[in-house]
Amino acid sequence: MNTTMPVIPESESFVEYPSDFPLKIFGLQHPEFAQSVLDVVMKHAPDFVPADMEMRASKTAKYISLTCTIRATSRKQLDAVYQELVDHPLVKMVL
Repeated sequence: MNTTMPVIPESESFVEYPSDFPLKIFGLQHPEFAQSVLDVVMKHAPDFVPADMEMRASKTAKYISLTCTIRATSRKQLDAVYQELVDHPLVKMVL
């Protein structure tokens, strides 16, 4: 699922930088899902602590959700991590 985000100028953003920003990432249960997501997050937020990643399985255990709260330093950083996660083949949705 490749989706391109609309471009919103940083001046119109509701987020003040720097700030803690939670990313919720959803995908099918897969042995490489969590590590793949962590690799993307660490690429864009190298100060993220992997142990802080929260993981929850769906009731049927078919899906998994990960929450990574990063220290966002700019709109450009958030856009880049979001886009790379959305483009990842194991990721179904990012909020």
